[in-house]
Amino acid sequence: MTSHPSGTAAPAHRGVGPLLRAWREQRRVSQLELALRAGSSARHISFVETGRSRPSEEMVLRLAEHLDVPVRERNALLLAAGYAPRYPQTPLDDPALDALRAGMERLIQGYEPYPALVVDALYDVQAANRGVLMLLDGIPDHLLRPPLNAMRLTLHPEGLAPRIVNLPEWRGHLLAQLERQVALRRSEPLRRLHEEVSAYPVPERAGRAEEPADPVAYFALPMRIEHEGRVLSFTSSISTFNTPMDVTVAELAIETLLPADPATVKYLQSLNS
Repeated sequence: MTSHPSGTAAPAHRGVGPLLRAWREQRRVSQLELALRAGSSARHISFVETGRSRPSEEMVLRLAEHLDVPVRERNALLLAAGYAPRYPQTPLDDPALDALRAGMERLIQGYEPYPALVVDALYDVQAANRGVLMLLDGIPDHLLRPPLNAMRLTLHPEGLAPRIVNLPEWRGHLLAQLERQVALRRSEPLRRLHEEVSAYPVPERAGRAEEPADPVAYFALPMRIEHEGRVLSFTSSISTFNTPMDVTVAELAIETLLPADPATVKYLQSLNS
């Protein structure tokens, strides 16, 4: 419990003001703009942020929604305001999530022969289909021990990195994506992951494959990766759950790798025939 220098306990709700102000400033929203979005007044928002007014539970949740605060951090805001957390954090292997797990498994298996996987907020792989396992063939065992981490597997110099033809561009894309997630979630474990993978040396042989005779006009930045003597091209699409009511579910993402050229489509379909 925090306390004033005099030793008297500080009201729990006073802790929520600075937290809300930090989220508002990070989102670059003025007090007036936030007030208009939330159906309040700039004066009330100011009083909440300075601790002069205690927001209702409904107001905390409304402000968090309009500031796009992640579900996990919404619980922290509620606690700081003196309320009970609203969102449970159910382990993914809990029977209550059986239907969710089964649905995700059907989804990624139905995407075969194309690669698809499920990751959590730290990019740890929770499920993967055979298309992903194909790409991981030959990766050293120490990188495949649970929990598998998609960022480590992709950027580690003993992972997929030496096989990625356009590694400088794809690495830059992944690190920028990770930076955005660090800023969005303000997660210390995520920040440490970013520091780790951004410090990996870039393999010397990365990006040395010859360009095709007839360059392909890609519709999005592809990951071009060597596999058994050929270069496969994929673009990445990430899906999350709408209006999640559980921290675990809110932090899950389904990533699908869409073939980015006809040659990749033809090769993967031949594996499934």
